[in-house]
Amino acid sequence: MLTIGKLGAAAGVKVPTIRYYEQIGLLPEPERSGGNQRLYGPQMLERLAFIRHARDLGFPLEAIRDLLHLSDRPDLPCDAADGIARRQLRAVRERIARLQALQAELERMVAQCAHGTISDCRVIGVLANHDLCLHPDHAV
Repeated sequence: MLTIGKLGAAAGVKVPTIRYYEQIGLLPEPERSGGNQRLYGPQMLERLAFIRHARDLGFPLEAIRDLLHLSDRPDLPCDAADGIARRQLRAVRERIARLQALQAELERMVAQCAHGTISDCRVIGVLANHDLCLHPDHAV
């Protein structure tokens, strides 16, 4: 059995994050020692590693919750898990496209810099006037 600190170290997750995952139901309530210390078994380490890996891949918490429910039912077909992964892939591709648009805009701003004074600075001018941007939507 692992304490919360050892569990966190083994999974590469901070203790407050483990407590948060317990609070929102991604991790079940752990066993407690006689001194009321949280104790975790190997299955909890596997579940926490699953959550961490899913977070590293950018899955939102609700998708992770759904994936955990699916992983608890190994007899189900994997269509639902595939769908969740496809939605995440689509979201990543959309974010990459937005980031590439931001990169292009920043490269354009820097390339147009006249290296004069701030009053002539293209970077300051574009940031002050969104109409000068080539890409109107920069939300990432």
